[in-house]
Amino acid sequence: MDPQSTYDRIAAHFSKTREYAWPEVESFLEGRSGSVALDVGCGNGRHTEALAERAETTVGVDLSRGLLDEATARARDRGFADAAAFVHGNAAALPVRDGAVDLAVYVATLHHLPSRDARIESLNELARVLAPGGVALVSAWSTAHDRFDRDEGFDTTVDWTLPGGETVPRYYHIYSPAEFESDLAESDLETRHAAVSSGNCYAEVSPRDA
Repeated sequence: MDPQSTYDRIAAHFSKTREYAWPEVESFLEGRSGSVALDVGCGNGRHTEALAERAETTVGVDLSRGLLDEATARARDRGFADAAAFVHGNAAALPVRDGAVDLAVYVATLHHLPSRDARIESLNELARVLAPGGVALVSAWSTAHDRFDRDEGFDTTVDWTLPGGETVPRYYHIYSPAEFESDLAESDLETRHAAVSSGNCYAEVSPRDA
């Protein structure tokens, strides 16, 4: 299943259920700022908005044009349109120049990439665009979540139900915490801190050569 068409299909309804920034993102951003910030897999822009409060320029990247439309509308309605730009792009091939980003979040998106190679390549892309000393928060859904009774990482689909009752399947790779840390170690990122919170794996990361 194609994640772009999946999220284009559910974008408007999905956006209505994603109003607030995650507490883990807010905690990560506390006390941090930069010239350029990046939201990878920005969705409806809820975390782009939080980043825009802490950077001179913020870029949100998403594969779904439907979600980019939602993010653009949110930025306009909530008054941060002048501080944020939204760009169509793939997490495994970010449309951002090398070393440009001081502060980034890459949350609830890594687990949608359909292969381990693509997931690690996306982590390498994050490392590429981060400036020396730049820092990012990466998250993925975890086997530690209450809905899963598995110890090892696995592939699955999770249906999104639209208001009329139509179900739209979404691909997920559910990470075990050990596998999440292993993929980070395989990438060009250095893990500063890793933890599990609210059923998600989280890691604060920087470029390995920083």
